[in-house]
Order: sequence, then C-alpha cells, then structure tokens
Amino acid sequence: MKSTEAKIQTEIVKYIQTEKLLFCSVPNEAAGKDAAIRMSKLKTMGLKSGAPDLLVFLPGGRTLGLEVKSPTGAQSPAQIDFALKMAERGHLYFVVRSVDDVKKIVERVR
Repeated sequence: MKSTEAKIQTEIVKYIQTEKLLFCSVPNEAAGKDAAIRMSKLKTMGLKSGAPDLLVFLPGGRTLGLEVKSPTGAQSPAQIDFALKMAERGHLYFVVRSVDDVKKIVERVR
C-alpha cells in the first residue's frame, strides 16, 4: 500500500474505532525482498487477490468492504471482481479516498 493510502487507512481505522464498529484489516500486500515467498504462503492461508483493505461487520449479517485509494488511485481488475462478488452475495463495497467518505457511508448504512 502506498504511503498516502496507508495514511488515509490509518485515519479511517481511528474513525471506525471511535464508532465502536466491528472490523478488521485484510493484509493484502506483501513487501520486502522475500515478497513472492510471503505472498505464496499467505495465499495458502486464505488471502484472496482483490480483497478490500478493511471489512466492517454490520448488524443483520451484512459486511462492508472498504477499498482505500489515494485521490488518483484506481481499482485493479481483481479488486473490481471481488467487489462484484461481494455485491452478488448482498454485501456492500465502496472505494474510499478519505475518512469523510467513510463517515458518509456509515451514516447511510447504519
């Protein structure tokens, strides 16, 4: 994750915590000199390409997927595919670029 996206995600996590929502982060990036080995191991443990950066578990069994992007960032084909699969199963998925985006979404879905 780019540093801009990491900063935005950190702000979003702080907000989600203040709202006392149940959530988790999906560790879907691998870095470092042994990235290929690490990514291979994570995939065998259930990591899915395109999974959103954050999953928020809403009342009624719905899940909210939040894909954090910089102001100019774009979804990868795997992220678009994952978003469609979440929607097919009745879950929500949004690309967010700021904590304000998340605040608006949370107000709508609560």
